[in-house]
Amino acid sequence: MKKLIVYILLMGLYGFASAHDGHTISLQQKQEPVVYTCPMHPEIQSKTPGNCSKCGMKLVIQKKKSVPAKKAVPGKKTQPVKKEGMGKMNMSPQKAAVETPSLGETYTCPMHPEIHASKSGNCPKCGMKLVKEAPKTAPTKHNGMDMPMKEDAKKSDTMEGMQMGDENATMENIKKAKAQLGPIKTITSSTPPRTVRYDLYIADTTVTYGKKSKRAIAVNGQIPMPTLTFTQGDTALIYVHNNLDEETSLHWHGLFLPNKMDGVPFLTQMPIMPHTTYIYKFPIVQHGTHWYHSHSMLQEQIGMYGAFIMNKRKEWDIPTIPLVLSEWTDMKPEEVHRSLKNATDWFAIQKGTTQSYGEAIKTGHFKTKVNNEWKRMTAMDVSDVYYDNFLINGKNQNEQPQFKAGDKVRLRIANGGASDYFWLNYSGGKITVVATDGNDVEPVEVDRLIIATSETYDVVVTIPENKKYEFLVTPEDRTSSASLWLGSGEKVFAQKLDRPKYFAGMKMMNDMMDMQGNMIEMEGMKMQNQVMDMNTVMYPEITGVENPKANNKKTDAPGMQMPNDKSMAGMNMADGNPDMVTLNYNMLRDPKKTTLPKGPWKELKFDLTGNMNRYVWTLDNKTVSESDKILIKKGENVRIIMFNNSMMRHPMHLHGHDFRVVNGQGENAPMKNVLDIMPMERDTIEFAASENGGDWFFHCHILYHMMSGMGRVFSYENSPPNPELPDTKLAWKKLSADDRKYHPMASIGLESNGSDGELMFSNTRYRLSTEWRVGLKSEHGIESETYFGRYIGRMQWLMPFVGFDYHYNRMNNERENNLFGQLSNQKNRKAAVIGAQYILPMLVTAEARLDSKGKLRFQLMREDVPLTSRLRFNFMANTDREYMAGFRYIVTKYFSLSTHYDSDMGYGAGLTITY
Repeated sequence: MKKLIVYILLMGLYGFASAHDGHTISLQQKQEPVVYTCPMHPEIQSKTPGNCSKCGMKLVIQKKKSVPAKKAVPGKKTQPVKKEGMGKMNMSPQKAAVETPSLGETYTCPMHPEIHASKSGNCPKCGMKLVKEAPKTAPTKHNGMDMPMKEDAKKSDTMEGMQMGDENATMENIKKAKAQLGPIKTITSSTPPRTVRYDLYIADTTVTYGKKSKRAIAVNGQIPMPTLTFTQGDTALIYVHNNLDEETSLHWHGLFLPNKMDGVPFLTQMPIMPHTTYIYKFPIVQHGTHWYHSHSMLQEQIGMYGAFIMNKRKEWDIPTIPLVLSEWTDMKPEEVHRSLKNATDWFAIQKGTTQSYGEAIKTGHFKTKVNNEWKRMTAMDVSDVYYDNFLINGKNQNEQPQFKAGDKVRLRIANGGASDYFWLNYSGGKITVVATDGNDVEPVEVDRLIIATSETYDVVVTIPENKKYEFLVTPEDRTSSASLWLGSGEKVFAQKLDRPKYFAGMKMMNDMMDMQGNMIEMEGMKMQNQVMDMNTVMYPEITGVENPKANNKKTDAPGMQMPNDKSMAGMNMADGNPDMVTLNYNMLRDPKKTTLPKGPWKELKFDLTGNMNRYVWTLDNKTVSESDKILIKKGENVRIIMFNNSMMRHPMHLHGHDFRVVNGQGENAPMKNVLDIMPMERDTIEFAASENGGDWFFHCHILYHMMSGMGRVFSYENSPPNPELPDTKLAWKKLSADDRKYHPMASIGLESNGSDGELMFSNTRYRLSTEWRVGLKSEHGIESETYFGRYIGRMQWLMPFVGFDYHYNRMNNERENNLFGQLSNQKNRKAAVIGAQYILPMLVTAEARLDSKGKLRFQLMREDVPLTSRLRFNFMANTDREYMAGFRYIVTKYFSLSTHYDSDMGYGAGLTITY
């Protein structure tokens, strides 16, 4: 009886709470069933909890859409409305479904909330670091009945609006880093501001950084270029003597200077012509670590990069070493760029990252490979180019033995590479980050960080004992490394990074990309500021070594990096270090306020877009040459919101300005001039348009992306004429020529039955190609098809074309009907054609065309099915009853062994030349 009375009272209170705002609730209302879904794959729906069938992530309760309250109408019953926040009421005296430890702190996994532990460690399911569990309000029981829980207590399950960061942890980190640094003495410059002159002599040289002696460009006889050092308040006077037989230029990366001194040929100045001298002169108004490099053609790749250091008037009195990181290829950079445009997979073969069908079957990823090609994607990679060597100040192994136990060393690091990101870690302990892109930040301690192409970081490391400690520099694809050794004595090695697990990355990309080639943003998760590194799934030090059986289990989580200040991105599972910290932008905090001055705002939005198949990189599917300059006004504030709708990271660099990275640090957001934006991220930057005019470049700093057109030009309204550009129309035409350049490509088969092949000239949008088949015997005939077409759309899967077809053979098939019942006229066909090619799923090219004789033809073709790392299969069939199938074994970049059967020429075997 008592229970019944309590029950009635409680239900009365519950009904009162529900009707308090004018609504009523019916006890007879049927509860809606709970639906579970996957945060990564919202299309997955389940009535029971469990794991996602696609990615293994724990299913969470799907949030119900809010139902607006209905106003009461006289004479009409009001539908009962559930009061939001009351939760589900359990009327039975059962215990809660999941019990958590009741005493002390508890820990759980961000990916597997059902995991609970009494101490920190790693998740037994995915290996991620366990995080402190937010205290939940325990259900109040009255005579065995569970009372409703607050809706807020469930937010961790739904992951809605998940912010992948921890501001409190950042502040704790800053406090600890400052304590570890301790007081650092400073030294005040006794030299008054002055004009500092440098003479730079640019000349050809020969180096052997790789396997062969190759051409490079040296400045004053050295690579990298000399470190230029100034003190804030000085004036830079730099004489550039171009002793090359080609034009050149120098850009002062990240510097505030007059626009005409910015060093971008055809945008802020004309190029420095061969065997002439050009003078750069500008005031030094900043401080910090910067660098300089050629902005002409691809010269940056072969030696034209160097450190540019601007000291404060009152600088730290601490040993300091400028470090310029770079990579070297024995291949000419022009050939690198052409090869990328040609979609050759030679670089993947060199790196061992082809991800062929044979490799997929061997490792249990056949379905993943099929899904990948079904979505018209090629093999997964994290960098574009294979490099023969990696350098720190021009050396692979750099010795600095002068340091002793207890010494602190400041490393001023600039990534002068053309296309590589680098992981940085240190065998002597923590790395303290104190500045980025020349701007001070509150010190933070990390175990490792990744530095994007063109970024700079200042870090402080300590020499623990009288030993030699390794500061290890590893490219993102982990093909090799370079080392700086600090101190003397016994060597202490940093942990080497194993190769990425590319099939795991491929599986992740399959889930992240739709059939139209768009990245799918995860509902309820804010991907920004490097906090969630989706590539973490490929890092063996986090997710373990490749294990096909484990990967096939549905309970496996993808292993992506979750919140960070105790970032899992660098977690070393091998040595059991659960507290590995990896730097991300959310951890960067400027010591001073960085809010922009009052003024009008201009907001711009860009989608970073690209096409790996044809190596086209754009903003909003437009190259520099296809877009107008973006007009800005002095005194206004510019906000840029970028979404990376591609599978590659992009280091976006703004000339002549620093920008705020909106990262949750409020008024103390960090200032940078390079933003590394990862796939699926949506990042926001802001800058004050404070210059006196001119045109300023904004572009991706991966050299081959920039040369493909990934950029824009910000232009101040009403700028005075630039005296360095006497003909602005000609200059713009020259600037636009980079992404409009045509690249030659060829495939020439020389086999026992004759020759077949293709010669092609292609640029960002257009293609001119000629295919031929010439029989060794005269009766096998001659056939050629010449097309000129334009690629349509962001992914460029469609290419309408016009052309001409010539077909002649003397075989006795004479006039043969095609599959449409029309005469093929293979004996002597001369006809103009119009048609289109389209890339189907599985990367098959479908072609439909109509010739001037009224004949239709439909054709399917693919030339590069990767059976093994070097073996390729190709086929073709059309409605003219022509067909072909063959194999090609890649021996070198340019030569393959090949064999095929052709319906006109029969069997053949020989050699194929690929250019």
